[in-house]
Amino acid sequence: MKFNLKSEKPTAHITPCLIVPCVETAKPENCAKELDAKLNGVVASAYKEKRFEGQLNQTLLLNSLGKIKANNILLVGVGKSEDVSGEKLRQAAGTAIKIAEKNCFKKVSFLSSGGAGSFDIKDSSKNLDLETLYFSEGTFLALYKFDSYKSENSDDSQIGEIVFLTTQSDLPALKKSIDKAQKIADSTFLARDLGNHPSNKATPTYLADTARKMSRKYGIVCKVLGEKEIKRLGMGSFLGVAKGSDEPPKLIVMEYFKGGNKKSPIAIVGKGVTFDTGGISLKPPAGMDEMKMDMMGAAATIGAMQAIASLKLKVDVVGIVPTTENMPGGSAIKPGDIIKSMSGKTIEVLNTDAEGRLILADGLSYAGRYKPKAIIDLATLTGAVIHALGHHISAVISNNDDLVNKLKKSGDATGERVWELPLLEEYEKAVKSNIADLKNIASPGVGAGTITAGAFLKSFVGDQPWAHLDIAGTAWGEGKEYVPKGASGIGVRLLLDLIEKGI
Repeated sequence: MKFNLKSEKPTAHITPCLIVPCVETAKPENCAKELDAKLNGVVASAYKEKRFEGQLNQTLLLNSLGKIKANNILLVGVGKSEDVSGEKLRQAAGTAIKIAEKNCFKKVSFLSSGGAGSFDIKDSSKNLDLETLYFSEGTFLALYKFDSYKSENSDDSQIGEIVFLTTQSDLPALKKSIDKAQKIADSTFLARDLGNHPSNKATPTYLADTARKMSRKYGIVCKVLGEKEIKRLGMGSFLGVAKGSDEPPKLIVMEYFKGGNKKSPIAIVGKGVTFDTGGISLKPPAGMDEMKMDMMGAAATIGAMQAIASLKLKVDVVGIVPTTENMPGGSAIKPGDIIKSMSGKTIEVLNTDAEGRLILADGLSYAGRYKPKAIIDLATLTGAVIHALGHHISAVISNNDDLVNKLKKSGDATGERVWELPLLEEYEKAVKSNIADLKNIASPGVGAGTITAGAFLKSFVGDQPWAHLDIAGTAWGEGKEYVPKGASGIGVRLLLDLIEKGI
């Protein structure tokens, strides 16, 4: 797909479809008003008849009948001007581009840089036009396709070119904004692709090879530890999960040190279970095919590292991915087994389907070797989080209020929202074992499965600021605005925003 910038008036621009964002008003304003004058009042009629008022994600497609250079006009609402946000602009752009795609336009043009009036947003310190950044980000993210396994990949509705219109003076800021949006989208696509590939493709070895290839391209130091090295580190918790699979486990470590503080980086740890059968505690067969996405924490970690490096942020970040399958093989751990973690703590395994916390336990301990200023882990960890928060928001459990507040702000800014669940002493007591240091699930009747899972993980982070993100409800999209059906890539943009703003 090609992306171009042009300094032309909307009424003089030749395109099959001109997309015009509009704030919510009683009658057309700004560019919509200018277009209405050329179209003999057809836009004003739509407003008067309440077929279009600029409400968020509301659209109106009009044929220009040759009265202007654009063949068609697609109005898209961004809501009330006082409530316009980056997330609403992303949603509006994603909604509009999907309408354009559905109508088989091969080329579309966006009116950018304050064209809708009232919400021209800039960041002069970084020479960014934020309106364009958000619109182009939503556009790119909405156009994601995953057709690697279709015998015919041709798509008649595929848009081949997008043009952004602006004034001559704003061209440099728009170019920089669109370039940033493209890098953010590419990194999110990497995470989505990893989650959408089937588990016979996206094995632990495949994740490791993908991380290596990405790291070479973007100047990240990538180390991949195999089973022998993992064993030497004393990662009995991680290896306990890996024992049931013929696929060798991998510990992927990505180091990006560009901030001048190697002794205190930010550590990201992502759960990488490339397929989860539940092990001996076998899952029911219905829906088990989706368990290929049990590595979306790993996918987010790899994608976030690409985003950080491709944007050349001046930060120090380490990405850590323990990755394995969870299979019921002859050597698999069994309920009642006791394993020893890298930290030295012993764990009574009461349910082998609570495996994600077992591999994260050793991943978190490994992260502690860097003495990080903060640790953030991401995992499709519990079904319980879906009962608590559904599919629109991720849970966060933390030992640090400041880190939680920053995650919430970044979540609101990116649309990858989080909500804190309480971590009380009672929940920590619920994962203490009678015959080992810990047990990997709480006793029957305790409930609060998402929180007790977080309480278990807290045992492996010490006093370092830490936040656990349970993305089980948000990692798999249902197809809305700019999030596709399948792997959502959740976490990439959230982590990028958090780290870019500073922890």
